[in-house]
Amino acid sequence: MRPGALKLHRREGAPEFGGRSLIKILHTADIHLDSPLKSLALRNETLRDHIQSATRQAFVRIIDTALAEGVAALLIAGDLFDRAQRGAKTAAFLSGQIERLRAAGIAVFYIKGNHDAENPITGEVALPDNVHVFDGRGGKVRLGDTDIWIHGVSFTGRHAPDSLLPKFAAPVPGAVNVAMLHSSLAGAVGHDTYAPCSVDDLAALGFDYWALGHIHKRQVYRDAPWIVMPGIPQGRDIGEAGAKSATLLTIEAGQITVQEVPTSVVTFLLHDIDVTGAESDDEIRQRVRSALHALSASLAPGETVILRLTLAGRSARHWQVRRDAAIWAETAVQIAEETGRLWVEKFCLALETPSATAADTTATDEIARLMAQISTEAGFAAQALAEVEEVLAQLPPARRAALLPDEAAMSALVRDFAASGGTHLVALMKGASE
Repeated sequence: MRPGALKLHRREGAPEFGGRSLIKILHTADIHLDSPLKSLALRNETLRDHIQSATRQAFVRIIDTALAEGVAALLIAGDLFDRAQRGAKTAAFLSGQIERLRAAGIAVFYIKGNHDAENPITGEVALPDNVHVFDGRGGKVRLGDTDIWIHGVSFTGRHAPDSLLPKFAAPVPGAVNVAMLHSSLAGAVGHDTYAPCSVDDLAALGFDYWALGHIHKRQVYRDAPWIVMPGIPQGRDIGEAGAKSATLLTIEAGQITVQEVPTSVVTFLLHDIDVTGAESDDEIRQRVRSALHALSASLAPGETVILRLTLAGRSARHWQVRRDAAIWAETAVQIAEETGRLWVEKFCLALETPSATAADTTATDEIARLMAQISTEAGFAAQALAEVEEVLAQLPPARRAALLPDEAAMSALVRDFAASGGTHLVALMKGASE
C-alpha cells in the first residue's frame, strides 16, 4: 500500500476511536517471517515438523493478542521479513493475518528495517489497506479520531550508516506522539550498526513513546519518555534464549503504561541440573527426571522448550558420568521427550572435578598430569591444529567460515578439543575403577 493511505473498514459493532478514554496499541518488531530455527534438536523429525513455522505461529499469537486486547493499532518496527525473496505462501499468510485486523478496524503501522528494504527484483508484498507503510522520507499519521499521532521513517536500503532522526518532524503539540525507529542505537553485541543514535538523542526530541526495533533482546531504556525495544517475538537459536514478547501500550488521559505480552511458541533455554551429593546413577537419573518434569509443568499452555541442558555440581559418580557421557546425553533426551514439551538441543557436563590430594599418586593421576602438560606444548598444538584443519577442509568454504571466522576461533577450538579429549581419557581410566 502506498505511504499516506490508510483505510479502516470496521465490522458492525467494532469500537470507534473517537471519545474513547482508554486506547491500547501493540508494539512488535523483528518478526523475521519464515526465518529458519537453528538447533541440533531439529534432527528430531517430530520436533522439526512441529516448529518448522515457529515465526508464523508467533505472528499469529501477536494478531490474536491484538484482537483479544481490542487494540487500536499494531506497530511493526522493522524486519517483518527475513529475506529479500518473499514467496506466494508468505504473502498469502501475511495478508490473511492482517485481514483479521482489518475486519476488526485495527490499523497497522509499519516501518521497513534492514531486512525489509525494497529489492528491485522481488518487489513488494501487497498488504491490505489498513496498513500504513512509512517511507524513507518519514511522516506522521493520526490514529483514527484520537489525539494520538504515529511517526515513522523506513530504511530505503539494507544499510543506514547515518542517524535517521533528522527525518522526524516535530511532535504534534497537545497530542500523544509515538515514534517508530529501526536502529542499533549506540551499538549492541551481535548486531550491525544501523541508523545509530543515543537514548539521550531520542529523549530530547519530545516524543512520548519510541517504538524501536532491530536489537533482538527486550529492553526498556526509559519510561519518561518511554523508549522500548520489544525484542524478537520468536527466538531462533540458543543465542536468543528465553521467552519472547511484544509490548502492549495502554494510553489513558494522555498517560502511557506498558506491559509485556508473550509471543513465542518455541523457547530456547539454558537449563542446569545440580547433582551435588548424588551417590548413585539412579539418584542422578531421578534428579534429571524431577527437574525436567517440574520445568515442563511450569510452561504456559502450548509452549515448547528446546534445552541446552547442563549437569553441574559435585558427585561421587563424577568420573563414571564423564566416561558414559554419551549414555547420559541419550538418557536426558529420552526423559525430556517423555514430557512431550521439552527437547534437548545439546547435553553438557560442568561437573566439578574432584580435588587432587597427596594420595593421588596412581598411574592414572600421573598420566593425567602428563597429558595436561603436553597439551600446552607448542609442538602438540601445531600437530593438533594441522589435524583439525584437515578435517575441516572437508566442509564447504561458507560453512567453515561461519564456524571458524578467524585464527583465534581455530586456536580456541583446538584447545577445547585437547582439554575435552584429555578429560575423556582420564574418565575412561578412573571410571573403570568403580
